[in-house]
Amino acid sequence: MSDVPFGFGLPDRDPERRGGDQPGGGDPFGLGALFGGIAGGGSPEDVLGKMPLFAELQKLMSWSGGPVNWDLAKQSAISQLAAGHQPSSDAERTAVAESLRLADLWLDQVTELPSGIERTAAWSRVEWVEQTLPAWGALIDPLAERVVAAMTSALPQEAAMSFGPIAGIMGRMGGLMFGAQVGSALGKLADEVLTSTDVGLPLAPAGTGVLVPQNVAEFASGLDRPADEVRLFLALREAASQRLFAHVPWLRQQLQDAVHAYARGITIDREAIERGIADAMGGGGLEGLDPSDPESIQRLLGSGVLEPEETPEQQMALRRLETLLALVEGWVDTVVAEAAKDRLPGHSALAETMRRRRASGGPAEQTFATLVGLQLRPRRLRDAAVVWAAMGQKHGSAERDQLWNHPDLLPTSDDLDEPMDFVARHGLDDELRGLTAADAERDPEE
Repeated sequence: MSDVPFGFGLPDRDPERRGGDQPGGGDPFGLGALFGGIAGGGSPEDVLGKMPLFAELQKLMSWSGGPVNWDLAKQSAISQLAAGHQPSSDAERTAVAESLRLADLWLDQVTELPSGIERTAAWSRVEWVEQTLPAWGALIDPLAERVVAAMTSALPQEAAMSFGPIAGIMGRMGGLMFGAQVGSALGKLADEVLTSTDVGLPLAPAGTGVLVPQNVAEFASGLDRPADEVRLFLALREAASQRLFAHVPWLRQQLQDAVHAYARGITIDREAIERGIADAMGGGGLEGLDPSDPESIQRLLGSGVLEPEETPEQQMALRRLETLLALVEGWVDTVVAEAAKDRLPGHSALAETMRRRRASGGPAEQTFATLVGLQLRPRRLRDAAVVWAAMGQKHGSAERDQLWNHPDLLPTSDDLDEPMDFVARHGLDDELRGLTAADAERDPEE
C-alpha cells in the first residue's frame, strides 16, 4: 500500500526486471505508441483501440461515474481475495447472530444508549468489499475529485498546451489510477477487518451488525483464549459502535465533514510545479516536456511535483478527525470493559491485544494514512478512554453518555492532553448549575 496519499506509482524502470530485450520490454505499456500516435494526429480513442492492452483498458476508461473508477476498485479488491476466499457458513451466521444478541443484552446494563442493531450479518471478505463500497465512495470521491482538480488547475499553461489532446483523457486516467489504488487498499483491509466498524467508521448499511468469521477465526487462532470468547468480545465492540452511530445522529456526518474539509484544502503550488518541472526535465524547463516522448512524461509524474502539500487548514481538519475517531474508540473501549469485566475471564488480555494491534498499525491507521495522510496515534485513544472511564466513575454512565448530545460538549484535542482536568471541570460545571438552580428556587423575600 502506498505511503503517499493517493500516490501514483510508476512501472519498474529496470529493464532486467521488466523484460530486458523481449519485444516491448522497454515499454511494456506501449506508452511510446500511445503518445506518438496522438502527437501524429490520431485521437486518443483510436490509438487506444489499436493497442491490445489498452483495448481492454478502454472499457474501463469509459467509466463516467465519478473521480474514482469503482468498477475497477471492486474488481481489483476481489481479485486479491480470490485465492483465500471462504464463504460464510450457516453455522457461522448463527454464531454471529447469537453473539451480537448477547452482546446487546450486556451493553444494556452499562450505557443509556439503546441497541443500534436491527439485523445481523456474517460477511465473507468479498462481501465486506461489496457491502462497504457505498460508504467508501461517499468518503473518497471528494478527495479524489479535489486532487484531480488541483493538479489540473495548477499545471502551468505551457505544460497544459504541451499535453494537447492528452488532456481530454487525463480525468479518466485519474479515475483508473485512483480505482486501482483504492482497490488495492480495500483488498488488504478485507484480509484484516473483524467487524463493520473496525476502521472507526460505520461502513455497513444502517442497523446492520457485522462480523467477518474468516478473519475472526484467524485472529483468535493466535490467542490463548477460546474462540467463542474472542467472538463475543468482538461482538461487544461491534454492538457498542452500532449504538453510538445509530443514536448520535450528527456523528457520522461530522466524521465525513472532517475528511471533506481536508479535501477542500488540497492545493498545489504553481510556482513549485514550474520549478519542479524544470528540475524533472534535467534543467531544460518546460521545453523538455514532449508529449511524443513517454520518458519525459514519466519523469514529470515520478518527480513528485504534482503531489499536493498539506495546508494549515488541512492539519486542523485532520486533528478534528483524529480526535473524533479517538473519542469513538475510547468510548467503545470503556463500555465494553464495563460490560465484560465480570463475564469474560479473558477480557483484559483481549483488550490489551486490541491496543497492541492499534499501536502497531491496524486497519484504521493504514486506511487513513493511505487516503488522507492521517496517522491515528494510540496515545490519543488511551487518553480518550481515560476521559470516558473517569466520567463514568465520577458522574455515572448517563452523564457520561450525554456528552454525545452535541459536538460542542465533547472533549477537544487539547482536553485529551489533560483528560482529568476535563473531568474535574465538568464536575465544577455541574456544581455551578446546581447552585444556580438553588438560587432560582429561593424565595426572593429572603
